[in-house]
Amino acid sequence: MPKYVTDTILDAALNYLKNNADQLVLCAGQPATYADATTDSGSGGNALGETAIGAADITLADGDTSGRKATVAQQSGITIDVDGTWDHVAIVDDTNTELLLVTTVSAQSVTAGNTATVNAFDEEIADAS
Repeated sequence: MPKYVTDTILDAALNYLKNNADQLVLCAGQPATYADATTDSGSGGNALGETAIGAADITLADGDTSGRKATVAQQSGITIDVDGTWDHVAIVDDTNTELLLVTTVSAQSVTAGNTATVNAFDEEIADAS
């Protein structure tokens, strides 16, 4: 017998991300905790630069393959605080000091004082199978 889960349930998970996202952080390596994601690289964390985001930056829609997805809009002009190479992007909830999402990106070297751009990306939750 096939399995089924309503889009409402999948959207509830994605809405948690949408409604609690406060910052998008460029990270050198994968952060395991909120502190890792928000503490500068070289000071015990992974952060190289960050920008404020909110619900308006995240759109929910049908998934590309199945299920539902959250699309995080492109973020440009992200000020780099620390020299390094970022290969992960984290989204954090500052109010609850929670690491909400981490994804990989193509590695890019950055220099403090410059800016960077993160292209739009999706986080997809597949239908039950």
